[in-house]
Amino acid sequence: MTLALINGRMLENDKLTDRALLIESGRILAVTVNSDPRLRRVEVHDLQGALILPGFIDIQVNGGGGVQFNEQPSVEGICAIGAAHRRFGTTGFLPTLLSDDLSVVAKAIAAVGSAMAIGVPGLLGIHIEGPFLNKVHKGAHDATVFRAIDEQAVELLSSLTSGTTLVTLAPEMTTAQTLRKLVSRGVVVAAGHTDATFAQATQGLRNGLTGFTHLFNAMSPLKARAPGVVGAALFDRNSYCSLIVDGHHVDPVVLQIALRAKKHDRIMLVTDAMSCAGTDQRSFSLQGRTIVVDGGCCVDEQGTLAGTALTMIQAVKNAMSLLALDLSQAVRMASEYPATFLRLNHMLGRVAPGYRANLVIADDNLNVLGTWINGRLTDQYTALPT
Repeated sequence: MTLALINGRMLENDKLTDRALLIESGRILAVTVNSDPRLRRVEVHDLQGALILPGFIDIQVNGGGGVQFNEQPSVEGICAIGAAHRRFGTTGFLPTLLSDDLSVVAKAIAAVGSAMAIGVPGLLGIHIEGPFLNKVHKGAHDATVFRAIDEQAVELLSSLTSGTTLVTLAPEMTTAQTLRKLVSRGVVVAAGHTDATFAQATQGLRNGLTGFTHLFNAMSPLKARAPGVVGAALFDRNSYCSLIVDGHHVDPVVLQIALRAKKHDRIMLVTDAMSCAGTDQRSFSLQGRTIVVDGGCCVDEQGTLAGTALTMIQAVKNAMSLLALDLSQAVRMASEYPATFLRLNHMLGRVAPGYRANLVIADDNLNVLGTWINGRLTDQYTALPT
């Protein structure tokens, strides 16, 4: 089926330009002008001046819509989480499992495999955050389930046959051989909840580590005589760093320092969202603990930060207001750069011919009006402006 989106505005060379899209078989066939005669022969959707943005990709989604992935590692749970975040511009996501028993990890991987098979909209794979972490920086994770990566775990972590598997681990808690083995099997590996030294983190990078999960949070800090994981992340030119820009996890000045130290195309926005995202929940249960939600901040009984109520569209807005970024920069950090990190930048993260038609339609205040995934209008939340 061929269709057209007309009278939209999209970012070209960092400026908004009037454009129309011709979409065929779920991909963008052409980015063109509204007077293109090809548009008259197909089904037309008039965007009435709304913004056309590349669909956001969130690589760290613990939950949403009242569902926590650890509590409901099932196809139904994944569908509910995806639907909740689509309302806020997320057209690609990795349901994220916090540290748990390997039996739960296996169940989550199987659920993602089944969900991929039936084409759950926006599902790109899975993010397994732990249990291969360091208790020194456990954050809100359950340290009682932390463990080393043995051969059984390697087999499990590399068992997803479709989609991308991202694993967050503490590099000092495993071996160079294990890291290389995971990477050789197609697993994307990031460092997080780690007390590694600069040398240990750098060694991890040499052995295939390519990312740092929620930079600054739950990792050894940058000090005068001990650069730590933060120092390694900022010093390395090629690795990617995800940032939680919610105004709670990291001071905006610190985040701006990171943006000055590292190329923007190596920085990604994530939500680290919990089940409360997209709801009015004031509290929720996480592995038997009560997490309180107050002003978008999620904390456990000890006052430890425990994820967020953040959405991707709010993360984009925060990047603009708190980090002084323009729309183009913030949107790329939510779309193009995570796509590249996941090695999907040949088909996701841009509004360009040949790319999947994964799109966010928004008004000038960045309220999401609708989302498209693979050329299908998955959700429309309000009438387009007249």
